[in-house]
Amino acid sequence: MEVNRGTRASRSAGTATTDPGAVLKLLRKRRGLTLADVSALTSLPVPTLSKLENGRISFTYDKMLQVANGLEINIAQLLSPAGVDTPPTRLNARRSINRKGEGTCVDSGTYMIRHLAADLLDKGFVPMVGDIRARSIEEFGPMIQHPGEEFIYVLEGTLELHTSIYAPVRLEQGDSIFFDSDMGHAYINAGRGRCQVLTICSESRTST
Repeated sequence: MEVNRGTRASRSAGTATTDPGAVLKLLRKRRGLTLADVSALTSLPVPTLSKLENGRISFTYDKMLQVANGLEINIAQLLSPAGVDTPPTRLNARRSINRKGEGTCVDSGTYMIRHLAADLLDKGFVPMVGDIRARSIEEFGPMIQHPGEEFIYVLEGTLELHTSIYAPVRLEQGDSIFFDSDMGHAYINAGRGRCQVLTICSESRTST
């Protein structure tokens, strides 16, 4: 499944489309790393990294998190066209406003994710709005899996959430679900029209 190629600086109604693969290549070269070096840091195979950098496979959230953790950067840095390499000092009075339709979009093929507050590099969670395209688990492909917790709220349409532990559950507009995202999961558009969800991901499980 191919993704949109190229980091596009053009904006439409405040929405920018970026290519995390191109940003990864920029960061890798800036640091003087080979694909083998990045593979050792992220545990992703060299062929996979090469395909990600060249837009030949989807750069899904779980892969972005794996790369970010391995390179010790924030996911938001993979969404920055400039590939900001050093996060600013964290302040206690930050804020980030996205007007309707604004955000940084990443097309993973089976869904389009619009990252919100992408300008903040050091967040405790990652808010996203997703348009779900896959109509079957076969079309979605392998389930995604990453550390942390996840919350989904259905904004429009019908979502069918598949997990590696539970039977698929169908959620209608206004329904929500919270789950541990280290469990394999996949998003399916189970309705006839558009399926749009608000997703909030944390990169680590909250301690009790």
